[in-house]
Amino acid sequence: MNILTKFSIGQYVDGNRSWLRIIDSRLKIIVLLIFLITPIWAGPLWRLSLVICLIVLTFVSFLPSRVWWRSFVFLLGLSLLIGFLSLIASSDIQSLDSSFRDPNELNLILESQEKWNILEIPTMKIGFITLGPFNLSRKAFELGIKTSTLVFTVIHSVNLILLTTLQEDIVWALSWFMNPLRKVGLPIDKWLFQLLLALRFVPLVQEEFQNILKSVSVRSINLRRLGFKKSINVLLTMVERLFLNIFLRIDQGADSLLSKKNILIKTVRFRTVDTKNPRSFIFNSLSICFICIAIFLRKQYGAL
Repeated sequence: MNILTKFSIGQYVDGNRSWLRIIDSRLKIIVLLIFLITPIWAGPLWRLSLVICLIVLTFVSFLPSRVWWRSFVFLLGLSLLIGFLSLIASSDIQSLDSSFRDPNELNLILESQEKWNILEIPTMKIGFITLGPFNLSRKAFELGIKTSTLVFTVIHSVNLILLTTLQEDIVWALSWFMNPLRKVGLPIDKWLFQLLLALRFVPLVQEEFQNILKSVSVRSINLRRLGFKKSINVLLTMVERLFLNIFLRIDQGADSLLSKKNILIKTVRFRTVDTKNPRSFIFNSLSICFICIAIFLRKQYGAL
C-alpha cells in the first residue's frame, strides 16, 4: 500500500477543481487560527459547531474524494475513540466537594464482623445518567466532547490548509504577517526557511514509515508465534529504525545546507496571489464574511 498517495496527510495535492485553492493564503491563515484558537475556553456547542463546519467544508470543497476520505475516516474514528476513552476514564470520578467518609468506618465493619466483597461495585446515580457501575455525569460528557472535537478540529483544519495551499504560499503569508518584526531585527527569513524545510520534511517521514512497513511485510513476521515479549521487541525495533532513518535524513539535509556558505531567502518571490481573477475576488470576499461571522458567533454563543 502506498501511504504517500492513499493517506495524503500534510501534503499539497495539485489540481484546480477545489475553490479552496484560489483563496488568498493570508485569509486561510486567519481561518485556520479561528479553528485553532476559538475552541480555547469554549463550550461544547461551539466545539461541535466547528466540527460540523469542517465536515461541511470538506464535502463542498470539491476536492477529489480519493484525496481525503481515508484520512478523514481514520481521523474521525481516532477522535471518537479518544473521546470515548476520556468519557469512561472520568465517568466514575467523584466531585471534590463531596463529603469525606468516616475514617473509622473500616474498624466499625470489622468489629461487627460484616462481610464485604471488594469485587462488588454498587450502582449509584451521579449526575443525570447511570449505566451499571459506571456513573456518566455531565462533566464526563463535556470532557469527552472537548477531547474528541479538539483532536479532529486541530488535525483536520491543518490538513485541509496543507492539501490546498502551496508551501511557498504559506511561508509568504506568514512573512506578510510577521513583516513588522523585521524592523526590530528578528531573523524572520531564517525562521520561515526552517518552517519551509519542516513542511517539505513531512513527506519524507511518511516515506520512511512506509519503507518500514514494507520491510516487515516482506519478511512475513508472524507475531502470534513470536509471543508477547518478542512481538513488543519487534515493534520497538521498528520504531528505533524509523527514528534512525529520520535522523539520517536530517543529517544529510543539514550537511547539504552547511556546504553552502551563504543562503539568501527572499520570501517576496513566493507570492503567487492572482488579484485579477474574479473568482478569487468573490471567494476572498466570502472568506472575509465567514471570518467576521465566526468571530461574532464565538463572542455570542461560544462561551462556557
